[in-house]
Amino acid sequence: MTAQGRPTMPATPPLTERQEARRRRILHASARLASRGGFDAVQMREVAESSSVALGTLYRYFPSKIHLLVATMQDQLQQMHTTLRKRPPGGESPSERVAETLMRAFRALQREPHLADAMVRALTFADRSVSPEVDTVSRQTTAIILDAMGIEHPTPEQLSAVRVIEHTWHSALITWLSGRASIAQVKIDIETVCRLIDLTSPDAATELGAPGSVAPDRAAPKARRGGAD
Repeated sequence: MTAQGRPTMPATPPLTERQEARRRRILHASARLASRGGFDAVQMREVAESSSVALGTLYRYFPSKIHLLVATMQDQLQQMHTTLRKRPPGGESPSERVAETLMRAFRALQREPHLADAMVRALTFADRSVSPEVDTVSRQTTAIILDAMGIEHPTPEQLSAVRVIEHTWHSALITWLSGRASIAQVKIDIETVCRLIDLTSPDAATELGAPGSVAPDRAAPKARRGGAD
């Protein structure tokens, strides 16, 4: 069993070079079709034809359109991560760097709104059968955020903050795609939630005091009142 209580799945054999090349063609075809016409434009038969693979072969790689589009999102995030590593964010604090990173990722998706909408809809429609692919997307997003933070071994509190940031980023993307939020509002929301990073850092915990302790500036007024009675 995993830490989340899920049964451990058997390890998937690594793809051969030829299989990996075929998988890359499929993902590129999926992204290309989604960029042109969104979720509805990604039809499995057209993906197969565009990537020069048999339809049965396509289904062996991706059992459904939802599996394919979620895998496409993971691939897009991987490409973003590679770009971000080549040109890392320049903020002074971890929260500033994460906010800059997520806004850069957001703007990359903004340039391909049909593709972004298709991938987000697939994540929304995904059921338990797509859990491995969804988990991969989550892990990729977490890796991007932790890289921006500059942390290799986050604390449980920091990981909790990262999860909240992921949820907010995903929600902001949905509200923007549906026309219910402007880019300016998305930026405000992202910058606001990223402040959780500063609050969960070990330095912040020291400054605020350990649980059960009283900060000196709060204890002093009480002492003065006690001395005046």
